[in-house]
Amino acid sequence: MDVDPRHYEHVAINDNDIRNVVLSYLVHNCFNETVESFITSTGMKQPADYLEGMEKRKRIFHFALEGNALKAIELTNQLAHDLLEKKEDLHFDLLSIHFGELVRSRKCTEALEFAMTKLAPFGKVQKYIEKLEDFMALLAYEEPDKSPTFHLLSLDYRQQVADSLNRAILAHMNLPSYTAMERLIQQTTVVRQCLSQELGKVTCRS
Repeated sequence: MDVDPRHYEHVAINDNDIRNVVLSYLVHNCFNETVESFITSTGMKQPADYLEGMEKRKRIFHFALEGNALKAIELTNQLAHDLLEKKEDLHFDLLSIHFGELVRSRKCTEALEFAMTKLAPFGKVQKYIEKLEDFMALLAYEEPDKSPTFHLLSLDYRQQVADSLNRAILAHMNLPSYTAMERLIQQTTVVRQCLSQELGKVTCRS
């Protein structure tokens, strides 16, 4: 039976569902110590499959976030040796982070050499050409952080790449690549869009 929306606040929510959502978020984001404390305090069963490789994922995530992309690539290849071969977009993004860090450090000669050896092969694929041009444009500025493509050096860009890498590793390990909380939000968004469309149709008819 459908529940009247006015009565939602009185609907009981299963504590186990709440705990599973919280645990999913903590494991996904590699909060190791918090996961252990949470499991201990709630008496939940330790999900061995979810915890597998969490410490390694955490290190990879932080290396990518900090701009040490080559170390993130090295550890990713150890944990999932063929992942980056299958995920060319992700591999390109990680290499571009390293290039950006070289430019930021004003190591222009080293940046050019890296671009020619590691990034140039991607120039044979149309979808990478524009982004390669944006990265190369950073070299033309004394202060790359003030260039039109400064966002490629930003923490937001590294965060985006690190998040994508984390999800790819989880999927490679046959684990959920999105948290239960994210899936709920995605489903809620879809439901809202469907309801809005239905409401629009009703309004048009009337």
